[in-house]
Amino acid sequence: MSVRSDISPDTLGVELTEDGIVVEYTDGREAFYNGIPTKVQDSLRTQPGKLIQVLVTDPTETEGVMTYVNDRDTHDEILESTGVGRIILKPGEEEELFPGVTVRSEGYAVQVEADPEIARGRVFVFEEDEIGERSFEFVNEE
Repeated sequence: MSVRSDISPDTLGVELTEDGIVVEYTDGREAFYNGIPTKVQDSLRTQPGKLIQVLVTDPTETEGVMTYVNDRDTHDEILESTGVGRIILKPGEEEELFPGVTVRSEGYAVQVEADPEIARGRVFVFEEDEIGERSFEFVNEE
């Protein structure tokens, strides 16, 4: 396996529907994240070994940026052509993805902490593998 590098994300189109979330990549293709995300507050520890994607929308909820966390399978050229970013964290390392959104590597799991108010948009986390997927949305207390 070749070495993977950090890649800065581009702005992507986002459509929030009652059935899920559509993300339009910069190459015109779309990904659909099915279902209503589970609401979480402050912090989320993902399941170990899953592909973790963090999406932060702008205040209009029509655009956003997406970053893969610790994805070592996707080639750099693919991410660059789609506009999706990537960050590779060493064990125990922490990084601020966006204002108000921090990720930390905890073994094979990822800890995500987010404050949508500071992020100035909605913050989603998608966790998936070949068996299934789960989605989460950070919300502040009501």
